[in-house]
Amino acid sequence: MSLEFGFSMNAFREYSTVGAIEAVADAGYDGIELLFDEPFLYPPEATGEEYDEVETALNRNDIAISNCNAFMLTAIEDFHHPSFVEPDEDYRRRRVDYTLDSIDAAAELGCDHISIEPGGPVPEEKSREWAMETFVEGLDELAEKAESKGVDVMVEPEPDLLIETSDEFLDLMDRVDSERITCNFDAGHLFCMGEDPAELVETLAPYTRHYHLEDIPEDRSHEHTQLGDGAMDIDGFLQAVEDSGYDGYVTVELYPYQETAAETAQGAMDYLRERGWA
Repeated sequence: MSLEFGFSMNAFREYSTVGAIEAVADAGYDGIELLFDEPFLYPPEATGEEYDEVETALNRNDIAISNCNAFMLTAIEDFHHPSFVEPDEDYRRRRVDYTLDSIDAAAELGCDHISIEPGGPVPEEKSREWAMETFVEGLDELAEKAESKGVDVMVEPEPDLLIETSDEFLDLMDRVDSERITCNFDAGHLFCMGEDPAELVETLAPYTRHYHLEDIPEDRSHEHTQLGDGAMDIDGFLQAVEDSGYDGYVTVELYPYQETAAETAQGAMDYLRERGWA
């Protein structure tokens, strides 16, 4: 087996930055997904001391950055707001500016990709086409910074947001003229939409720079579930990823488990080891 696994810091909001990095390293992961949001390093306000703290902790624990998560934005409102498709231009601007800062932060930390929300919830008073055009405008601005910094901006399809399915993602790619706008392939999200993640690995491989993994209940509700406790064919998905020749990280994302973050991270790693993946 050749895959490398990370675990997302977004389950560790009750921890310090250093504590989260130590816990993920102790559980045996190769990498950690940094969360660019409070209470951790928040790019619009981050200090040089905070960057040094992250780099020192990573080096001390011999763990790499699997991804930089610039999706969740509770420092301003919540996971999805402000979005790239807010009707209020000034509010929308806050999401764009935050993401520009996140590109800089990833470059500073030596990570070559960030993951972002797929536009956001389509406003009730706006059409889907308006939302697509508005999102593309935002991506075009991000692409200029991304190209100059050598950082990919990975759109992550998610249920109930503008880009939910693989077809919608591919339509978006037809509208964007930059190789730095790519895909954060979240297996659980696509499974929620009735798709087969394993079958989509090849389809989305030209755009995929990073994978998220979680299990999902049998009813395909959008509930991130501990590996092995849901209905996904995790082995089939990971086999497809390995067969594709992918050489990046698969990051386990189990943010609902904040009360048991360390135990949940360890449980997911135990599952991957028992199945022969790690």
